[in-house]
Amino acid sequence: MLDFLTYPLANFLLLLYRYLGHNTIAAITALTIIIRMLILPLTLGQQRSAQKMQELQPQIAKLREKYGDNQEKLAQEQMKLWREAGVNPMGGCLPLVIQFPIMIALYRAIIFVIPSTPVELFQFSRHIFIDEWLPSLTGLVPLQNVFLGMDLGQPPSIGQWWTYSVPLLVFVTSWLQQKLLTPSAAKDGQSQTEMMSQQMQIMMPLMFGFISLQFAIGLSIYFIISNLFGIAQFYFIRKDGEQESDEPVRRPRKRPKK
Repeated sequence: MLDFLTYPLANFLLLLYRYLGHNTIAAITALTIIIRMLILPLTLGQQRSAQKMQELQPQIAKLREKYGDNQEKLAQEQMKLWREAGVNPMGGCLPLVIQFPIMIALYRAIIFVIPSTPVELFQFSRHIFIDEWLPSLTGLVPLQNVFLGMDLGQPPSIGQWWTYSVPLLVFVTSWLQQKLLTPSAAKDGQSQTEMMSQQMQIMMPLMFGFISLQFAIGLSIYFIISNLFGIAQFYFIRKDGEQESDEPVRRPRKRPKK
């Protein structure tokens, strides 16, 4: 299952590990950034859509005042407003749907390059790329698996209490990123779509935090770096949008009459 993603990711992780000083964290970080750059068009669309929805909140508030007693008409007018503004309120789901197979494949790739059993090492050894123009990657497995006393190939454990700080970081960074992408709640009520968005703001971080408790710490490093990348991307987009909106319109100066 997902072998067409898992083995290429594992080999690419080995290649990055080789050229980044045999540093596993650096290799996972580099792979995370590359993945985020590949899906950048989707996440840019998601964040711009979230920004537009935030800007539309005053107009949505007026619609609620006008159609507050007619929920069906209110929903129609909101959809019309979003359509005219080019906003898809559920557009944030697409990047997540695409990332789920990548997360599963990356988890299996980490287990292959940091194997905990000889069986996993043997299974992956048959799929390591060997080519004349690539350096040999066979001798690199298993990767260095210890970071700050934590085994990157194992989930957090009670015996190493500090390892639970990693799922906590996953939750915090996921929550912050989701909060930035969720429009502020209106004071005079919410539509069904907005209520779902508000619920996602809590449910998604909880889900990723739970996953981080169950799976290898190396996958949690991917979550944290990916979330930080998304947060930085959001502020970059917002700053760029503010500069465009604040740019004054230049008018030609009138020459004084002689």
